[in-house]
Amino acid sequence: MSTRSDLQALRRHRVPTWWSDAKLGIFVHWTPASVAGFAPVDSEIGDLLAAAAPDALAENPYTEWYENSLRFPGSSASRYHRDTYGLMPYVELADRYRDGLTTWDPDAWARRFAATGARYVVLVTKHHDGFCLWPSAVANPHRDGWHAGRDVVGELREAVLGAGMRFGVYYSGGLDWTFDDRPIGNLGSLLAAIPRGEYPAYAEAQVRELIERYRPSVLWNDIAWPAPAKALWPLLDDYYRAVPDGVVNDRWMPWSPVMGAARNRWVRRAADSLNARSTRSKGGLVPPAPPFFDVQTPEYVVFDDVRSRPWECVRGMDQSFGFNRASRPEDFLSPDELLDMAADITAKGGNLLLNVGPRGEDASIPDEQVALLEHLAGWSGSGGPGHAMFGSRPWVRPAAQARGADGSSSPIRFWATDRHVDVAVLGAVGAGDDLFVPGLATTPTTTVHDVGSASALEWSSERGGLRVRVASAVDHPVLRCRDVDAVG
Repeated sequence: MSTRSDLQALRRHRVPTWWSDAKLGIFVHWTPASVAGFAPVDSEIGDLLAAAAPDALAENPYTEWYENSLRFPGSSASRYHRDTYGLMPYVELADRYRDGLTTWDPDAWARRFAATGARYVVLVTKHHDGFCLWPSAVANPHRDGWHAGRDVVGELREAVLGAGMRFGVYYSGGLDWTFDDRPIGNLGSLLAAIPRGEYPAYAEAQVRELIERYRPSVLWNDIAWPAPAKALWPLLDDYYRAVPDGVVNDRWMPWSPVMGAARNRWVRRAADSLNARSTRSKGGLVPPAPPFFDVQTPEYVVFDDVRSRPWECVRGMDQSFGFNRASRPEDFLSPDELLDMAADITAKGGNLLLNVGPRGEDASIPDEQVALLEHLAGWSGSGGPGHAMFGSRPWVRPAAQARGADGSSSPIRFWATDRHVDVAVLGAVGAGDDLFVPGLATTPTTTVHDVGSASALEWSSERGGLRVRVASAVDHPVLRCRDVDAVG
């Protein structure tokens, strides 16, 4: 088949219902860099890229980029490393990481993730440092033994499946610093660092191995793909043959000579400038769309409205994916922000892929992250009001402002399921409070329930909407309105 016909065949694939129903997934970044667990906290990734500086990523807030940050001698990470580890090379962090595996309990992780109501878990199997979390039979020609020494991928997969969730794998196809370790300061130097030579065959062999061994429900690539389209489309076709209801993300831009041209410094400067304008116009890091993908993956970005393509917001609980011991309380999402974000993304038809960054030295999930996971579990877990979001689809409008009898207003989000329109209130509601919900027209069979307590609520139809009396004080309630229409 030709490259064009291969692409046309891929485009017949449809995003499976399970993914559209899922609404919430857990991402896990857990690499040797999580032993050091350090990145500066004064900048967000979108702000750095929007500035167009050629060395912007020297101060990358992502700890999983620690090895790259060390290649800038004056960076915050370099100073931290010298003060903490002296002249110890990055590769020796892997020994401490392997030691930490002795206390790892994958079943405990899976139970905690499942308690939130999450429907899938995506594990970073190889990040940009090239360290593999499974015993790959594909030998790294540049760094022997550069793997966990334990089948972390397989063990977590079994735990996740056993807890009733689906399992996916992340693979850094676009970068591997064991093949090309040039410093990356911005998009131009990133494109120049996509390895060539023997690397494309190595990456394809590893991805095929991951597919064959683990049958991942999500195949999540990062940065780009190091081989041209004629080699990539058959790989994705084979993935769908192995996992017919699988999902691939939007970071599979196939290699082209344009990427290779970034080894010219003028091309790099132009790429940095174009990337800065794109980042500013999109409000953050939104990957460019490759010729084929299933779902968009904006990074620390929530779209303003319902999208025509499936999408998931991918982000950490603080400003990093990997564990960052430098993060302060104010660097984390607040509990309210987390619930608001989950409801907002659901209303716009997206999923939230929320990252967990365990500690490298002991495989524990830090207390700040545990607290947020527990708060989320109380809302979206079994019996919580947010559990109503699973299986939903966008309604005719995603958002509005509810009005109280005292003139106050509360932001609300809508989603629809079967005969229901659910109204998620972003905030607390007091006992006996009246809320006027605009945009809802009642019918003879309309009923309103509080999802969390399953209790029927008093309501009345008013011009332009529905007034509901909340029976008891509740934080972030979800009101289930059965048999309602949209106000014309």
